[in-house]
Amino acid sequence: MAQGKKRRFQGREEKAIRQELERSLEQTRLQLAQAYAGFNAVTDQELVESFIYEIQALQARYSYLLRQRKALEPQAAPVEGPQPSALPVM
Repeated sequence: MAQGKKRRFQGREEKAIRQELERSLEQTRLQLAQAYAGFNAVTDQELVESFIYEIQALQARYSYLLRQRKALEPQAAPVEGPQPSALPVM
């Protein structure tokens, strides 16, 4: 019976992690949109540069969060049978 409780706890914990990850992804998307809007609205060179750095930092965070989400996805079973060959380069 202890195994069943442990699995349910792990399932809830994983669900909470997934939800937090999705919230972080959405928040980062919104921050990116705001940073792009700010970038498009300013003309001062220093502000343009600061928005560029902010956008790059947010893109790095977004990529990290996407990798974390992908790591939580169950792995697909390998496809059996012949694999398609690569197309020749011309």
